[in-house]
Amino acid sequence: MRTLVLGLGNELASDDAVGVLVARAVRERIADGTDVVESSASGMALIEILAGSDRAIVVDSILTGRNPPGTITELGLEQIGRVVAPSLHQAGLPEMAAVAERLGLEFPSETRVLAVEVRDPYTLGGPVSTPVAAAVDELARRVCNRVERWASETARAYESSEGSSRQLQDSRSASAGRDSEPPRAGSDLAS
Repeated sequence: MRTLVLGLGNELASDDAVGVLVARAVRERIADGTDVVESSASGMALIEILAGSDRAIVVDSILTGRNPPGTITELGLEQIGRVVAPSLHQAGLPEMAAVAERLGLEFPSETRVLAVEVRDPYTLGGPVSTPVAAAVDELARRVCNRVERWASETARAYESSEGSSRQLQDSRSASAGRDSEPPRAGSDLAS
């Protein structure tokens, strides 16, 4: 199973850097077999990054004004609404998943989005605000926990299938052993 951690944002645009900062924070702590990517791309440009992964965690900034800066919202792909945009270049994750399916591309079967409410994603050269910077460690912890959970689920599924395969092989070996025993005296085959 290939897992992708995708940190989105522009490190030069104050709070918008949060996804990139989280990707950097988890890169050294994350399990082997997990790709960690930083990107300032958006819309359909991300389909190339996501394609080929089995699972993905996307970390990005949001500015809704409904929550205090630094608030983390975690969503599954199915919880994200359609993006109404003037072109596919500004498509959201649900639209990318649909396009990938139509093109026959492998797209993550499970995607989690960690969105962080930001104060200022626009000021070029500005620092990351204190509440958003404070959220980076919690975001990194959540990303690592999710990757570990997925890895253990995959390991359990593998062990379960290996156990089933071994049982089947043992049962076949036992049957083959019975079939190769010489006929016993008094049996129809011995006469």
